Formats: sequence, structure tokens, C-alpha cells
Amino acid sequence: MRKQILSLLALCLFTTSFLLAQSSKVSDNLSMTSKILKMDRKYAIYLPTDYETSGRSYPVLYLLHGAGDDQTGWVQFGEVKSITDKATLDGKCTAMIIVMPDGNTGQRGYFNSPKGDWNYEDFFFTEFMPYIEKTYRIRAEKRYRAISGLSMGGGGTFMYALHHPELFSSACPLSASVGALTLEEASTRLKKQYPDITDADITKNFNDLSAISLINNMPEDQKKAIRWYIDCGDDDFLYEGNCLAHIAMRKKDIPHEFRIRDGAHNWTYWREALPTVLEFVSMSFHQF
Repeated sequence: MRKQILSLLALCLFTTSFLLAQSSKVSDNLSMTSKILKMDRKYAIYLPTDYETSGRSYPVLYLLHGAGDDQTGWVQFGEVKSITDKATLDGKCTAMIIVMPDGNTGQRGYFNSPKGDWNYEDFFFTEFMPYIEKTYRIRAEKRYRAISGLSMGGGGTFMYALHHPELFSSACPLSASVGALTLEEASTRLKKQYPDITDADITKNFNDLSAISLINNMPEDQKKAIRWYIDCGDDDFLYEGNCLAHIAMRKKDIPHEFRIRDGAHNWTYWREALPTVLEFVSMSFHQF
């Protein structure tokens, strides 16, 4: 009897250890050093269930938070672990690594400052992304790389994908802040923040950081470079910019999915959006 009990305990311990080894993992207080920003930058990461045991490399989704949050936003409020675990278990998405950078320390936002004194976008592409893709077993090719984000992070998603269509297979802006809708609006915004800014710099900033301007000026050979999924609630205060981005894409014959669902600018909406985002980007990772 004693041997049977010991054998049963051993089996239980083995099973528990196996299940723990097979669990996905989220870390939300990691950091790397940036020479460009002259500081350490935090990030969170989701590693899929079999990361520790498989030895394989994975596709990657860069998932950007909104204004007021940091790298923990999608972990704490977005429930990225449980939602991704369920979508993977249900066969709705492929196993992937999800990377969530901090865009809210030092200065808020994902872009370079017009003055050149805060170059977050340079940091993201020349330091952060290379660091992540060397540190973790990531398939560092366009086909296996996607980007998404909400609100401010939706704006980051638009701009990063429009600036670098050679790097991402799909982009999913959610409730996105699309930037200034007109040059006049850009001028009003920037002159409040930078009273001495020149008209030339205002025009450059608008052309670089307005999704509408970038879409309207998209080269013909880039129209099918990225699979787009755009999602915004019908009660969202950012509805106009998202609708105008959709209209601009329609006029330019840029293939994309556009969804207006019942909801507002909140985590309830974005948690409901995430499973569809995971499924959409997984389609880009798969072979057809």
C-alpha cells in the first residue's frame, strides 16, 4: 500500500510539473537599455505554452498600449494571457510571441519629436525590435511579424506599418488615434506644443504622422504589402478618424477589413477585439 501511495504521489508530482512546464508565461517588468533614449526601457512579453520545451522559433505580434497605460496595460487590463491561451487552445490562432513595449516613460507616444530630442520610433526599429528578435526565438521575417495596438497604440500601429510595410505582414489598429485629419488641424496642435515650429516642419510632421496623409500618398506597389484589420466602436470618440482612414483606403483601392462594432473607447471593447486580432494575424503567418 505504501508503495502504491508513493507511486501515486510521484505520478501527481510528474503531472503537475509537466502541466507547469506546458503553461504559457507572461513577464511584465523586463527591460533593455536604449542608447537613443538614454535610459532603460521596460517591456512585457507573452511566451506561448510550449516555448520552454519545443526549441522552435515563433511568429511575433507587437502589441501597443494606449495613452495613460504602460507595458503592463495589455497584461493587467487586456487579459492577454488568458485570451491568447484560449484562442490557441481553440485553434483560432497559432502559437506566437506577443511583445508589449512601454511607450509612456520619459515622454508619451511612439513617434519621434519634431525637435529631434525624443526619437522613440528610431529606438523601436533600430534598438528595441532587433534586441527582442535576438533575445527570443522569433522568426525575424516580414511574413511572421505583425503589429496591433489600441488608441495611441492604434496610431502607432498605423504609422509603423505605413512607414515600414517591408517589416509587417499584417496590422490591426484598434480605436486608433490616426493623427491630424488635415494640415490645418496639425498646425493648430503643433503650434500649441511648439510655438516656434516652422511651417515646413508642420507640413513634414503632417505628412509623416497622419494616417490619412500616408494613405492618400501610398505608392501603388505598397497597396497590398500589408493585410489590414481596422476596428472601432460606434460610440468611440475617435470614430471619425477611423472612418476617414477606411474611406481613404477604399478610394485608393487598398484591401482591408473594417469593423464598426457596438462599443466605446474602453477595455471591454478591446478585450473583445483581441481574439479576432489574434485570428487575423495568424492567417498571415500561415501558408496558403
